[in-house]
Amino acid sequence: MNFWDAGVWSFVVTITLLLVFMMLANALRNLIPALKKLMIPSSVLGGFLALFAGFLFKKLTGHDMFPSMTLEALTYHGLGLGFAAMSLRTLEKQKDKTEKTGAFDTGVAVVGGYLLQGIAGLVITLLLYFLIGSFFASGLLLPMGYGQGPGQAYNWGRTYEYTYGFTHGTSFGLTVAAAGFIAASVGGVVYLNVMRRRGRLAAPGDAQSEHITHEMISGADEVPMLESMDKLTIQFALVFAAYILAYLFMSGVNLLINTGLLGDFGRNTVQPLIWGFNFLFATVFALLLKSVLRALKKKGVIKREYSNNFMQTRIAGFSFDIMVVASIAAINLQAFTYADFVLPLALICVAGAVVTYIYLSIVSKRVFPKYPDEAFLSLYGMQTGTASTGVILLREADPKFETQASNNIVYHQPWAIVFGFPMLLLLGVAPRGLTQTLITLGILVVLFVVMCLILFRRSIFKNKKKS
Repeated sequence: MNFWDAGVWSFVVTITLLLVFMMLANALRNLIPALKKLMIPSSVLGGFLALFAGFLFKKLTGHDMFPSMTLEALTYHGLGLGFAAMSLRTLEKQKDKTEKTGAFDTGVAVVGGYLLQGIAGLVITLLLYFLIGSFFASGLLLPMGYGQGPGQAYNWGRTYEYTYGFTHGTSFGLTVAAAGFIAASVGGVVYLNVMRRRGRLAAPGDAQSEHITHEMISGADEVPMLESMDKLTIQFALVFAAYILAYLFMSGVNLLINTGLLGDFGRNTVQPLIWGFNFLFATVFALLLKSVLRALKKKGVIKREYSNNFMQTRIAGFSFDIMVVASIAAINLQAFTYADFVLPLALICVAGAVVTYIYLSIVSKRVFPKYPDEAFLSLYGMQTGTASTGVILLREADPKFETQASNNIVYHQPWAIVFGFPMLLLLGVAPRGLTQTLITLGILVVLFVVMCLILFRRSIFKNKKKS
């Protein structure tokens, strides 16, 4: 290896280009009144600029502008590192009972959204199966592409293609995920502009900039800014330590799967889920690391507070920005080159955006009355793009992450796994045959009703008491 070899510089060049496109997008937001009014997040706009530039570059040169593996790695790790950073923050105590159940209600709402997307997707593809012969279970890729993002859409699209005979299923799943980012951008921008017109959000440029104080960067008990080890270096060390612990845990599970103890279920279902939820395990181990540091400080083993909220929020913001711009730049629209894909893709993607918007509009007002706008933006971003898209949209209305919505994004994951596990199992049942798909649709409807009963329990019991 020589320092002038392309491989030495490839990663740095890719990162630089992505940052340049984000900076260009940010400049365009400030220079073009229409873009400024639309309030499209810079990372989202930068991602589409990078996607368009990559398309032109490929047409002109025949080569890819960005190494696909690098973009996929940035997308994958950016989410995990961002969640680890958010989890290392010290949160204020909850003020009331409603806020204390925010993470639980968010988890139930997210699963309800998955189920509704699955129902809408299956209804459409079942109808198209009888009309034009579409793959009957392909509608289940809607909650994977919209709700889980490119990683899970790729995993399950590939499984449907190579295990169950869904021709070009991998491209189908990736295209649904791509459409999800568009739905997140369009729906989020529509909602942000509605907020602004109704006076619930300052016009772009009207909001005061955050006043950074010395106490925010260096608290009384924290590591000082100037020491033998830079304070920012310590923050990154904590984030990467939590993330590598998550990696070691997932590797341990992988060793168990490779023994064959779980059979095909382990290889086809458990393994993709484990590695697809890297951000969940990053959250868990970040919380454990934070608890250990707190216990050591309480016992006097360490004298200082190592994690800093302000810096961890900045690390999370950087990770999510990189993740979003890289994931959009990596979008693959190959499925649209197949004529028989256009109709089912268009229908389930539009239906997914519409039903998700309506469902979350109702949920945010009924379940999160103290912060309905922030709840909607975070949930809608997660349910159409990825968790980081939810953070990006939330940041437009809550730039300092002061509402409970930002905490709900981090801590809802365990509840979403618990309530969403039955649906994950059904993903491997539906594509086995038409009968299994119809049974899956019925189960999804029942599960959605159950989620709604849990989600709106306060309103239901309140009305019963009045009666």
